[in-house]
Amino acid sequence: MDAGTIKEFRKFKSIDKYNTGTNTSFLLPFRFHQVNNEKEVLVNEVGDFLIVPIGTSTRIANRQINDKEEIYADLIANFFISEKPIPDLIDILATRYRTKKSFLDEFTALHIFVVSLRCNHSCHYCQVSRVSENKQDFDISIADLKAGIEHMFRTPSSSITMEFQGGEPLLAFDKVKYGIQYANLLNKVHNKEITFVICTNATVFSDEILEFCAQHNVVISTSLDGPAFLHNANRPKTGTKSYEMVMQGIELAREKLGHDKISVLMTTTTLSLDYPIEIIDNYIENGFSNIFLRPISPYGFALKNIKKNHYQTQRYLDFYKKGLDYIIQLNKNGHFMVEDYTTVVLKKILTPFPVSYVDLQSPAGMINNVVVFNYDGSVYATDESRMLAENQDFTFKLGHVQDSYHSLFYGEKAQYFSKFWSNETLAGCADCGFQAYCGADPVFHYASQGDLEGFRPTSDFCTKNMEIIRHIFDLIDREGNDIIKIFNSWINNTPQN
Repeated sequence: MDAGTIKEFRKFKSIDKYNTGTNTSFLLPFRFHQVNNEKEVLVNEVGDFLIVPIGTSTRIANRQINDKEEIYADLIANFFISEKPIPDLIDILATRYRTKKSFLDEFTALHIFVVSLRCNHSCHYCQVSRVSENKQDFDISIADLKAGIEHMFRTPSSSITMEFQGGEPLLAFDKVKYGIQYANLLNKVHNKEITFVICTNATVFSDEILEFCAQHNVVISTSLDGPAFLHNANRPKTGTKSYEMVMQGIELAREKLGHDKISVLMTTTTLSLDYPIEIIDNYIENGFSNIFLRPISPYGFALKNIKKNHYQTQRYLDFYKKGLDYIIQLNKNGHFMVEDYTTVVLKKILTPFPVSYVDLQSPAGMINNVVVFNYDGSVYATDESRMLAENQDFTFKLGHVQDSYHSLFYGEKAQYFSKFWSNETLAGCADCGFQAYCGADPVFHYASQGDLEGFRPTSDFCTKNMEIIRHIFDLIDREGNDIIKIFNSWINNTPQN
């Protein structure tokens, strides 16, 4: 936005008279961002967009759009301008805005239980201070586990996810088993829809564990960082090669639970940055049709190995774009493959519905969508915030699981965090062209900048998301309906005909 445009925008409020010469219209709130050397995108309050020639936003601000121009009707139809001070269809716009924010309606859905810090791996990017397998003092107590489950059932949400994490949670399988059984017992009264997830490295499965998982319809989530040379370097296990073990575990889980009951997640380390194609091909070879090209997170133990875990955001973006372009080409060639993070963004761009991905929610997903019950009974606002606590930073600790539900979820800490969790009110976000598609993520900004609000011009979160969103719009501008068909197939998780 040039200085002249800024000056024009400041002359009027959110709805102001807009004179075209032959008609009188009124300006509605919208934002804009440059997409490439020729185009910019206009985005309204609910995320509707128009890709237009550069300078269009300035022409709108300067009242230079004539009602005989084709774009005039598009601006009216997409709530950028109105022919009345209050549009006739304002109720529809309000309904669509409520729909975008409807993830707030039922409050906390995801409840993470860290049942143990014990682990049998020594991954250099691990975000928690894991302990050796024999230290059972680092397992959650039954009393704290029960209290956390009882809090879980106090949520207004009719659909909840109970996720077991660690360490390696299956090293404390007795606690996992008890937790699922107690949750099912309570649910006879509460009648909620429950999804059980175990996040495991998939190397400690037994017949007992998998039979129990099959009986209770448990979903398994594990880590796969790509080919053996990458996975073994990123996720070492003393005395053996972890890649062979995780692949054995994946195949065993598929055999016992079904192909759709196990998902995998990769983490991009410095070593990974040179191999996006090889990582994607490895996923395809192992029968997966989706991949999350996930950057490393600046939390906890992962920060101690700077050489392996720290890289410039631009290097990650190059990795991501190369991988995304390859995945798109695979789809063009008839092979269905999905990039998960792109799909989350696309849902915000191309559909009227909210997303459950915490990092891109506004208000932020912390407490509103997720809460963590740690092995020691501490309760945290997000999974990332309990990782900060492993470095003795308890900023995001809400209290102890034995505290009351109200004090944990509506207490002073929760009220304080609410000042920073809506990007609509944050400096640098409120007027960003991509605000409707992004989130606030105060935990990330606190961890990386020491400030819950964050300074957006130097924020890696902003640098990454602004460029990814811009790149997606650039693809839409350059390839039109062809790329939108592929993108819609990702959103619907259904291959094109």
